[in-house]
Amino acid sequence: MHPMLTTAVKAARRAAGIINRASQDIDALTVKHKNHNDYVTEVDRAAEQAIIDVLLTAYPNHAILAEESGAQGSSEYQWVIDPLDGTTNFLHGFPQYCVSIALLHKGQLNQAVVYDPSRNDLFTASRGQGAYLNERRIRVSNRLKLADSLIGTGFPYRDFSHLDAYMAMFRDMLQKTSGVRRPGSAALDLAYVAAGRLDGFWEIGLNKWDIAAGCLLIQEAGGLVGDFNGDDSYIDTGNVVAGNPKIFAQLLQTLAPHLTTALK
Repeated sequence: MHPMLTTAVKAARRAAGIINRASQDIDALTVKHKNHNDYVTEVDRAAEQAIIDVLLTAYPNHAILAEESGAQGSSEYQWVIDPLDGTTNFLHGFPQYCVSIALLHKGQLNQAVVYDPSRNDLFTASRGQGAYLNERRIRVSNRLKLADSLIGTGFPYRDFSHLDAYMAMFRDMLQKTSGVRRPGSAALDLAYVAAGRLDGFWEIGLNKWDIAAGCLLIQEAGGLVGDFNGDDSYIDTGNVVAGNPKIFAQLLQTLAPHLTTALK
């Protein structure tokens, strides 16, 4: 395992310990609203600080982009951190949430960790070295037809400006796939695509920390990731389509008729 990935795994496990302890007494947590349907707790902040402490102890000159504390430092190496992706699920005791940590080197995804503390599932990837689940090599699924595929998605929940376009996409997907799932943690959904548990995924308007690690996992597992045009601006736009190569192409084709000017 690459030394930087080893450090990221250590950081993710440190954060997971905080999350698991807090999950035993969720009612005791202080919950604040950041925006509509967007929550933060002291667990998010404590987990994030634990991650940053581990990373900067090992690499004090690296930059950080984290969901709760924002950007700090300037370096060709930048860690992108979501300390608890799926906070709403966590607050309801719904066990679908994770820690997501990615490293960008000169803007290119280089290392990735997605850790599910509820199931003790550790997804890891290093650029050019493949993707792994609990140290076992993983690959995207080999399904060929969208009609046979299980597809993940995320509903709009903060910004509803693209709701009509999304609902049109969703209606088409329901009719053209084997099923659509919305578990509520984009980072974990992307990890599931990498592991072949989902055949594809799409969502509008995600943040960099939601998707950075998961996208590298998919690429290293033999899958494709793009924006709604199939291009590589997804990290900046947050509009993501992912899947095995065959399903990726069919997802783009299915979504295309519903793209507004703002989504193209």
